[in-house]
Amino acid sequence: MSEVRKGLWYTTDHEWIRLEGTKAYVGITDYAQAQLGEVVYVELPEIDDEFEKDDEISSIESVKAASAIINPLTGTVKEVNEDLEDTPEHINSDPFEYFIYAIELSDESECDDLLDADAYSAYLETL
Repeated sequence: MSEVRKGLWYTTDHEWIRLEGTKAYVGITDYAQAQLGEVVYVELPEIDDEFEKDDEISSIESVKAASAIINPLTGTVKEVNEDLEDTPEHINSDPFEYFIYAIELSDESECDDLLDADAYSAYLETL
């Protein structure tokens, strides 16, 4: 069973979101990293690039597949996790510890569409 941590928000595209004020840190869930297998590359977005909700913001590649990272909230990229450029496999060891990027939110009301831990766990049971 995949780990789902309380206190985070989730999407049905298997991203987790940690909100800190108007900044959202985004990574992939334990379920997503398990489905991908051994992560070998993470494409990071560019600082100050603007993305809409549901835009493809980056991608992640494993020995099995490549997968798009779908941006869960509209905003501007303010941080990227450069550690993942050299050691993308950190996502496999602890996907909740290694965010991919952080975005400054443009529309906080979009957070209402995110799933809490219980709702995401229930969603995983349908897969």
